[in-house]
Amino acid sequence: MTVRRILQWPDKRLRTPAAEVHEITDDIRAIWQDMIDTMDAMPGVGLGAPQIGVMLQLAVVDASSGRDRRIRMANPQILDSSAKPNVHEEASPCLPGVSAQITRPRAVSVRFLDENGVVARRDFVGLEATSVQHQIDHLAGRMYFDNLSKTKRDMLLRRARKLNG
Repeated sequence: MTVRRILQWPDKRLRTPAAEVHEITDDIRAIWQDMIDTMDAMPGVGLGAPQIGVMLQLAVVDASSGRDRRIRMANPQILDSSAKPNVHEEASPCLPGVSAQITRPRAVSVRFLDENGVVARRDFVGLEATSVQHQIDHLAGRMYFDNLSKTKRDMLLRRARKLNG
């Protein structure tokens, strides 16, 4: 079990789009396992590889109550999203101590490479959909607070600076 260090905002890597994964190798599987260990230690419901300084399009999600539905994704892409919105309180270990109400589509259909290197398509709903979208944002160099108005984003970042010195 390897818990990796989480990058802290405003590390530039958190604003850098991650590189595509061309093949699922044992090294990629090992990174996913480290990401799961790190996610469990936070605790959180998802993690994008850039959050631990690995600049690859890798994400893990587990929003199940039993923490037994690990989803490993490489190069996830949203193919379709519901018109019906959902609001969740979102946060990131990259910016500890603050969170915000974020509105995202309630359901998304996502294509990704799974742990066997097979192209998969899966539908996600509710918290799982929110987490997948949150991780895809990380892979694109975006943070959850980018979905806020400028005023709310500035207030959140000021509060975070005050808390995190």
